[in-house]
Amino acid sequence: MYLVCGEALFDFFSEDDASGLASKVNFKAIAGGSPFNVAVGLRRLGVDAALFAGLSTDYLGRRLQQVLQDEGVRPDYLVDFAAPTTLAMVAVGANGSPHYSFRGEGCADRQLRLEHLPELGPEVRGLHIGSFSLVVQPIADTLMALVGRESGKRLISLDPNVRLNPEPNIDLWRSRIAELVELADLIKVSDEDLSLLYPEQDPQRVIEGWLQHRCQLVFLTRGGEGATVFSRAHGSWSVPACSVKIADTVGAGDTFQAALITWLTEHQLDSVDGVQHLSREQIDGMLKFAVQAAALTCSKTGPDLPYRKQLDLR
Repeated sequence: MYLVCGEALFDFFSEDDASGLASKVNFKAIAGGSPFNVAVGLRRLGVDAALFAGLSTDYLGRRLQQVLQDEGVRPDYLVDFAAPTTLAMVAVGANGSPHYSFRGEGCADRQLRLEHLPELGPEVRGLHIGSFSLVVQPIADTLMALVGRESGKRLISLDPNVRLNPEPNIDLWRSRIAELVELADLIKVSDEDLSLLYPEQDPQRVIEGWLQHRCQLVFLTRGGEGATVFSRAHGSWSVPACSVKIADTVGAGDTFQAALITWLTEHQLDSVDGVQHLSREQIDGMLKFAVQAAALTCSKTGPDLPYRKQLDLR
């Protein structure tokens, strides 16, 4: 089983108003949040998964719980709070990329504290962390403590997924990411993340610095330009993006992340030792699988992550 840690929220997408009245705005609400999406994505790809998250006892929180139940995500690590559900207002740009505005101060998904840290059994093969839960309190320090406790014992994957709206202090992001990259075995990062974190630095030099710690693999996603993998043992190389008619890119990065973990799980390499002994051919297969999965998500509106059978058909 893989344990994904972090926020669960509702994305509110604005829809075109057919009446043309500027005073009327229609929204479509979709359950989401990067860690939430990764957990759902793992289940759809056939991997047993749980989510360590705070859920509100309000109506939206109960809906999030129902979605997780319907998708088959284990509820063992969910914690209830009498606080609101975070809302993310999403506007999609002309190129399909999303722009977010969050309403999350004091909300349930931020409330996990050290007292909520779970004890993990041997069935938990790894942990995934990412997005603004890394930097908003008190959950940020809780996840930091969990990763610090488990690093070296279980596979740790990290996706910074920088979101400056919930936390605009980029120095805080840099500081926390710098701590976490020393503990992670596998990192997925977007070119957008790196341009926000280190605008004056060459992405390759940043990633090569990360590989000086315990990390074995860094996957750099570059949207329509494909993705690049940096391996401590085998160097770096790129693959192109799959040709697809893009609806939007919401959830594509989360799909990519879930696909990486799925590939490792299917090949029984989802462990600290497993990622240390991957061949170049295995890493290339892993990379292409993730690119293919992300392309399927881009062909749909919102974070509608693919099922394993859909990848078998391509």
